[in-house]
Amino acid sequence: MSQSEPIFATVVIEGPERNLLNPEVMARVGADLLAADADASVDGIVVTGAGDAFCGGLDLASIRAGGDPVEFARSLATLLKIFPRLRKPVVAVVNGDAVASGGSIVAACDYGVAAPHVKIGSYEVAVGVWPMVAQVPMIKRLGAKLAMENIGCGEPFDATRALEVGLVNRVEPADKIRGAAEEWLALAARGGAANAGRVAFYELAEMTYDDGLDAALSKFAAQFQK
Repeated sequence: MSQSEPIFATVVIEGPERNLLNPEVMARVGADLLAADADASVDGIVVTGAGDAFCGGLDLASIRAGGDPVEFARSLATLLKIFPRLRKPVVAVVNGDAVASGGSIVAACDYGVAAPHVKIGSYEVAVGVWPMVAQVPMIKRLGAKLAMENIGCGEPFDATRALEVGLVNRVEPADKIRGAAEEWLALAARGGAANAGRVAFYELAEMTYDDGLDAALSKFAAQFQK
């Protein structure tokens, strides 16, 4: 990698009200992620929300107005599957509340930097709904015990608790979160091998200990095969 300044792409979640997610919004976010990942000039990806919100979750008003809930859930699952398959490091700049599916997007990113006033996590249980799809990144990122602390009671984490449990890496004043996020990306983007290793990291995370070591050995050896 050259000594030039790293270049970061910004993917903005922009939807109705608090950047609510409908299939069109989710498809656009997914396409922007993939485009940034495919751009050879890009060293890392910032995910943030438009305005003063990160993401308020699925657009439930549109579902109540006749939208197909399964289509919304399928679009969310499709979007969330993209994150571990990206080769570029990804950081969430949590500029406002990231709740329901918004919290799952933060959990799906490699790193997170949040402003002190934000809430992050699920609230669905508080209104009588279990976050069947959105819970998966939270469980994977935090483990069952800490994920249940939020999901089981429907009370999103405040920024301090999100930092304590590992949902974000830093809490900074609102005017400093972008700079802090880019610091993480600059470190994460060092070396071309790091980008290839990111995909392997998430693949190995799904395996048992022994299977992971066997797969890691195979991936390592493959680097030297012609």
